Amino acid sequence: MTVRRFSDRVEGRLEALAAEHDLPAVAVDQLRVLLDVYETDEHAATTVTDPEDAVDRHVADGLSGLVVPSLSRATRIVDIGTGAGVPALVLAAARPDTEVVALDTVGRKVAWTVSCGERMGLSNVRGVHARAETWWEGQGWAEVVTARAVAQLGVLLEYACPLLAPGGRLVAWKGSIEGDEETVARAAAKRLRMSPPEQVEVTPWPEAENRRLVVHIKSGPTPKGFPRQAGEARRKPLG
Repeated sequence: MTVRRFSDRVEGRLEALAAEHDLPAVAVDQLRVLLDVYETDEHAATTVTDPEDAVDRHVADGLSGLVVPSLSRATRIVDIGTGAGVPALVLAAARPDTEVVALDTVGRKVAWTVSCGERMGLSNVRGVHARAETWWEGQGWAEVVTARAVAQLGVLLEYACPLLAPGGRLVAWKGSIEGDEETVARAAAKRLRMSPPEQVEVTPWPEAENRRLVVHIKSGPTPKGFPRQAGEARRKPLG
């Protein structure tokens, strides 16, 4: 694996993040490859391609989820709506003993994420091209479901619940929580046997504002009637 070096600032951020999150030695090189791919691959599904920005907005942001102990210790993670591979690829580099599924409805995004993982030298990333509601093989498999910039909390809860084993967690990367989003999420959580939301404030990089992780715990088996038909969660939210 040929590894590119970046500016002093980017290299310093990578080393600081490695120390903060107890990353294995190889992870820094793998994350360097990720930054290089973002900058040089026109097919990456992101507008944040400059390593000076991507080290914060992708790498540091993805790693911020590790402050949730259950995510840091998880051995089976599903990343819903994986898009440009964050947090899937970042978490896979950070925790090489964890199996990470990159799930997305857009096949080219799944293919790109898997290809990028191979370039990074990751052996613990699997791509799945499917909707969360129709990925039957994944039901009850995950210890943690992650989601970044995918949907409102009530919708995410309905996507995540069937994929989680009892006791599993949904960890959602959120900025501001809009309008009645939390109220709707609380109602949906009650229907789905998920806990009320716990908000964990994070500052992935010094200038980051209004960033949080929202955590819900699955307290029992998936209720009957779920998952609903594809698209119902967005068209008719539970709240």
